[in-house]
Parts: sequence; structure tokens; C-alpha cells
Amino acid sequence: MAIKASELRRGQGVVYKDGVWVCVTNEKIAKGKGQSYQSISLKNIKTGQLIGERFRTTEQFEQAMVDRRKLEYLYSEGSSHVLMDGETFDQVSIPAGLVGDKSVYLTANLPVEVCFVEGQPVTADLPNTVELKIVSTPPQMKGATATNQLKDAACEGGAKIKVPAFIEEGAMVKVDTRSGEYLSKA
Repeated sequence: MAIKASELRRGQGVVYKDGVWVCVTNEKIAKGKGQSYQSISLKNIKTGQLIGERFRTTEQFEQAMVDRRKLEYLYSEGSSHVLMDGETFDQVSIPAGLVGDKSVYLTANLPVEVCFVEGQPVTADLPNTVELKIVSTPPQMKGATATNQLKDAACEGGAKIKVPAFIEEGAMVKVDTRSGEYLSKA
């Protein structure tokens, strides 16, 4: 099945240069004069090589078979994270680099969407919001309710966020995993 360069999304697999590649980023570049094009970053699933190239928006790619599965986070071990398939109870170990800096948001039983191409995990996406427990924050200052002051807080897993002054240690909060911002009390 063919897919246009303009329709290629993060995590989709394509056959390119005699190999299977996964789309990492896809950005449309529109010039004032001339034709627009797609600036696409691709990662080879076998070698891990990352390339960035320009393609016409109408250029066609042959789509590779991608298996997307919702897995539950169990624990981290060395340079990998162990996840479990909720239906088959199989445990899957994925490289820590797929989650990257967002590993501070991993908590037990957190659903993680993992893309597999030819049986290899190629991307891991966390939910947009997670609930974390505050493990360390300074006490509330008297009179701090008059203004919207934020204070530093450390969450379970190691995430460091800014929270309103009324948040105490042990409180559960919702955090946006894309920006690392406090959203609300859980």
C-alpha cells in the first residue's frame, strides 16, 4: 500500500532505500515562490541510522507493516524498560532511548503505546497526561494565596515540576507529559 509523503505520520514504517524506516518527524515547508516540500526524518530499524531528507509532497512510499500495541509499564532495568501486554501477559523489553527524557513520568501500570516494525519496537508514546505523587516540596507560605505563585516540587519517578503554593507533599497531581506542566490536582 502506498502513502504520500504529506500523509506520513510519526511512527509509521515505510520501505525506503532497500530497508524499513520509521518516520521520526515530518514537517511541511512552504516557500513563497516555488513548490512546497516535506522535510522528513527517518530512522532505519535495523541499524538505527537517522537521516533527514526532502521529498515532494506527492512522492509515494511503500508502507511497511506496523503493529501498534498498548502495553503497561512494569519497571525499568538497566538501559531498558519492561512492559506487559495486558491481553497475553507477555513481557516486552524496550530500549530506554525510545522513551527518552519522558521516563520520569513512568509509573506502575501506565499505558504506553508502542509501535513494532518487523517485531522490533521503534517508538513509544506516553499518554498526554499522567497522575504523579508529590514526594518533596517546600511548605506553604502564609499569605501566598493572594497571588498565583508557583513553587518547585519533585514527583515520584524524578519529575521536577512547578506547582501552586497550596500543593503539599503526598498530593496527587495531573501533569502534561508533553510540556512537563502542572495541570490540576488529581
